[in-house]
Amino acid sequence: MEDLPPPPSLAHLQGQGPVALFLDFDGTLVELAPTPDAITPPDDIARRIRALSDRLDGRVAVVTGRALDDLQKHTGPLSVARAGSHGSHCLSADDSILGDAPRELDSDVVSRLETFAAKEGFRFERKSHGAALHYRSDPSLEDKGLSFAQELASDAGLDLKRGKAVIELMHPGADKGSAVRAFMQTDIFAGATPVFVGDDVTDEDGFGAASDLGGFGVLVGEMRETAASHRLDGVTQVLDWLDL
Repeated sequence: MEDLPPPPSLAHLQGQGPVALFLDFDGTLVELAPTPDAITPPDDIARRIRALSDRLDGRVAVVTGRALDDLQKHTGPLSVARAGSHGSHCLSADDSILGDAPRELDSDVVSRLETFAAKEGFRFERKSHGAALHYRSDPSLEDKGLSFAQELASDAGLDLKRGKAVIELMHPGADKGSAVRAFMQTDIFAGATPVFVGDDVTDEDGFGAASDLGGFGVLVGEMRETAASHRLDGVTQVLDWLDL
């Protein structure tokens, strides 16, 4: 598999016209941790992201699998465009909603997933838009968790999303690509070249949408099959590229 080149500098891209940045959070702006709550974001990350947004005339959005209230718990108030819950909850920088807010899962589904997690050794996470099984502390749990979650998703008519040592259930109809498309239809983002930066398989939808709209994706981390056309080695390289 041939490696991908690093992206052109932001200064170069801006010299060619307006740029819109869509940034994943975990594994992209902050290093991954054994559990979602154990991350240690860079100091003053919210102010730094806002400064980046100001440099791009407001065309920066954080697009994460986390619920937005959980994201803010780790960053503090984040006064830029943002999409949580894998793109199903989009807010403009002024906190106005794009589309509908995410729906919670049925309580029976949550109960079944939580009971399974406790019995089999997964870490269970309840989210505003769904629920997740984490197994970073024991990767051998993957097949068992995937089998159970696939059956539960099929029974309940839900989407299953996979990430790095996480399996998540949520209502169908939204992904990170749909968030990119929603933001690109707003006055602030319209007409810019979209660039999506992310590390996980859930970011592939964002890469595809950015490409479809005339931009490109930037894969963060080790090389793999991807819709991205550029790559950066890790969080440090992302922060350097963004000049954060």
